[in-house]
Amino acid sequence: MNAGQRATIYRRLRDANPNPRTELKYRSPFELLVAVILSAQATDISVNKATEKLYRVANTPAAIAALKESGLKKYIKTIGLYNNKAKNIIQTCRILIEQHRGEVPRTRADLEALPGVGRKTANIMLNSAFGESTIAVDTHIFRLGNRTGLARGKTPLEVEKKLLKFTPDEFKRDAHHWLILHGRYCCKARKPLCPECIIEDLCEYKKKEKSRDHAPR
Repeated sequence: MNAGQRATIYRRLRDANPNPRTELKYRSPFELLVAVILSAQATDISVNKATEKLYRVANTPAAIAALKESGLKKYIKTIGLYNNKAKNIIQTCRILIEQHRGEVPRTRADLEALPGVGRKTANIMLNSAFGESTIAVDTHIFRLGNRTGLARGKTPLEVEKKLLKFTPDEFKRDAHHWLILHGRYCCKARKPLCPECIIEDLCEYKKKEKSRDHAPR
């Protein structure tokens, strides 16, 4: 896949969704941080249902820390791995209070030092909360990058580095959102919706579902 094809892919994704954003619901960087920690191996829908109730009673580091693990678990028990996530969130809240004056840090190193926060979560925070041109690679983007030929790699980090290298600067700010949404709703794992795909003619996937004819774009 050449540079022109990549630019066309992003242009079409942008035209279809000019103002993309995460489907996690939040009103502050801290609310987003908690939601992203909860979203590991869970759907955004399930996380939003839990945080809607949680944030009504506690949506700051101090308020959630005051719930303690037992109190927090009551709100997130419908989410997978909730025991470990509750532990990480409470520890994270304490670190934010003790080391960052209750604010979510804006550097990768400080973010990744928080319990439950890895590179993907840090990238999401840097991008969605603080406007940096990072590209978080989850299972959807990893699959899409390899399947389409947009950015092939054996690990999420390798795919991330290639996306950062090959994505034109004008698209980097929103690339994560376009790709994850396309992977989630169109380029699905088991049965990609190739006939409905707006980039099907540029995709290098060899096992495409039979596609309709595309009008010139």
